[in-house]
Amino acid sequence: MAAVDDVLAELESLGTEQTRKTYRRHGVGDNQYGVLYSALGKIEKRIKVDHELALALWDSGNHDARVLAAMIADPGQADPALLDAWANDVDNYTLGDAVSTFASSTPLAQETAERWIESDRELVAAMGWNMLGTIATKDRDLPDSYFDRLLSRIEVELADSQNRVRYSMNNALIAIGLRNESLEQTAVAVAGRLGTVVVDHGQTNCKTPDAIAYIEKTKAHRARRKK
Repeated sequence: MAAVDDVLAELESLGTEQTRKTYRRHGVGDNQYGVLYSALGKIEKRIKVDHELALALWDSGNHDARVLAAMIADPGQADPALLDAWANDVDNYTLGDAVSTFASSTPLAQETAERWIESDRELVAAMGWNMLGTIATKDRDLPDSYFDRLLSRIEVELADSQNRVRYSMNNALIAIGLRNESLEQTAVAVAGRLGTVVVDHGQTNCKTPDAIAYIEKTKAHRARRKK
């Protein structure tokens, strides 16, 4: 295992005030170095998987270290206690994206997502919906009925859900709609009835995708690639 102090020192050396300023606009607090994701990706490529190091980096409390921890942790060594502990530590949606990506790669993905979407905590519930979107993309064994139930729930609950939960629900709707033609029809109908999904992105330039337009655009892109 690489020495955690050495990795933290490397992360600190790679941080810039410009990146810290950008991350602050996305809700990241002061305990950060401001390391670009491209630099984190290079470190991940070098380290590959190191679960013990990941745990130590997470325990540092530093934002960049925690994002890297989620990138190098071993999915096979995750258990519900670890996933829930990390989820409960998440204090901004960018870290939430990293944790939900890791959790989606574990054998516990489906049960974790189903548990997290029931959370009263905005970021935890949003992570659960992020994961359900990933599951819709990657898990080919689940029946359409599973996703039909999720689409029904999205239609009923999205408008009254918390800000980041609305965003993640909308993304899950898109992912489900791209799973197959049958689910696409249902997802597009749900999106039409929901109308514009309003999400407050704060001081960032982020936009909430229009589900119907995004599904059509992605379908067209896939068709071009097949040719």
